[in-house]
Amino acid sequence: MDFSLTNLSVVKASGGETPVKVLILGTGPAGLAAALYAARAELAPVVLTGMEHGGQVSLTYTVENYPGFPDGIGGQEMVEKFQQQAEKFGARIEYDTAVEVDLSQRPFRIKTYNTTYLADSLIVTTGATPLHLQVPGETRLTGRGVSYCATCDGYFFKEKQVIVVGGGDSALEEGLFLTRFADSVTLVHRRDSLRAGAVLQKRAFDNPKMRFIWDSVVDEVLGEESVRGVTLRNLKTGEKTELATDGVFIFIGHTPNTQLFEGKLEMEPGGYIVTDRLMRTTIPGVFAAGEAADPHYRQVITSAGMGAAAAIQANHFLDGQE
Repeated sequence: MDFSLTNLSVVKASGGETPVKVLILGTGPAGLAAALYAARAELAPVVLTGMEHGGQVSLTYTVENYPGFPDGIGGQEMVEKFQQQAEKFGARIEYDTAVEVDLSQRPFRIKTYNTTYLADSLIVTTGATPLHLQVPGETRLTGRGVSYCATCDGYFFKEKQVIVVGGGDSALEEGLFLTRFADSVTLVHRRDSLRAGAVLQKRAFDNPKMRFIWDSVVDEVLGEESVRGVTLRNLKTGEKTELATDGVFIFIGHTPNTQLFEGKLEMEPGGYIVTDRLMRTTIPGVFAAGEAADPHYRQVITSAGMGAAAAIQANHFLDGQE
């Protein structure tokens, strides 16, 4: 791969197009941290929110592992604070989504629903989207008992029985949150041990409302107008059983929101954008940060750090071009 700063051809802005020094795609921790650093460098960044303003963290009930908040902070509140700080220094937030990109020359041409931006530099912080089980009944019953966000939908399951599918940090965090409402929360995991951190595991095992089904997967979500149960399959024995439940919360991983850049930026097999340690992609002037480029850590703090680094490097890049 080539991360050199070779010059690209430059085109001039024409009518109906908006020139910007730094365009940032996404308003999660990576995007808003990039906006803050770019704004403080007086680069007047424009930030496009995309379809999900604030990214995944905005759907998190409490963030407990971000430095400076010993009592935790709500995900939505955190996003609001990030945004306020970036706007204070001159970042402009636009409620718009990129639908087409041309990275073949500078300025880069990014078409949105409302306009076309000509960007001297581009920072991609488009985040990731929850994976689906891809089983019968899942899509049909989404919003009628199937959910990918306990913070959004937990309230509707007061005094009910729910299951959580997954074994990582997100599954346990959301499962523990659901115990505030549901009478019982059953975690279904395809292995015989969890991947989540030790603190979360202890909380889950100590919680009287949580129980666990190991070595099993959901083969089907059952119900007509709403979820009434699931079909489980034990991966070791092959035995299938039905489990009654009122809700199915799915947390089995994420896929990066990078489809817009397929064939335009180098990517890993899973769709994550390839960057070097300076957040540079293989196209000079294009940077990537957060979960769009991070299949490993996927934490608020690492995403914010990557966003800050991307903005610093965008500033260096623009200085070099001048």
